Amino acid sequence: QVQLVESGGGLVQPGGSLRLSCAASGRIFAITYMCWYRQAPGKQRDLVATITSGCSTNYADSVKGRFTISRDNVLNTVYLQMNSLKSEDTDVYYCNAHSPTRNYWGQGDQVTVSS
Repeated sequence: QVQLVESGGGLVQPGGSLRLSCAASGRIFAITYMCWYRQAPGKQRDLVATITSGCSTNYADSVKGRFTISRDNVLNTVYLQMNSLKSEDTDVYYCNAHSPTRNYWGQGDQVTVSS
């Protein structure tokens, strides 16, 4: 089992920044890559960013140039630095850890961008 605990969400004004954290514990050696997703009420969960064990990254077009995914292998934590936030970035953000046998999810963290 892998446990994921997210933190860092909240309310921010348009143009502001937030940093989400996802601390992993348990069978972390089985994780091949980690992702951040986001979901609005009544909508599908969309992939935001991915980082592999080798630190290769990939981003959704909507966040390229504004969001940065990174990882600290000592702390077993993945981060999502979100800059130049827009109202349309308002969502619940979920951390995801992928292993060959299953996916693991964090509890979700609300990010609200509003003046």
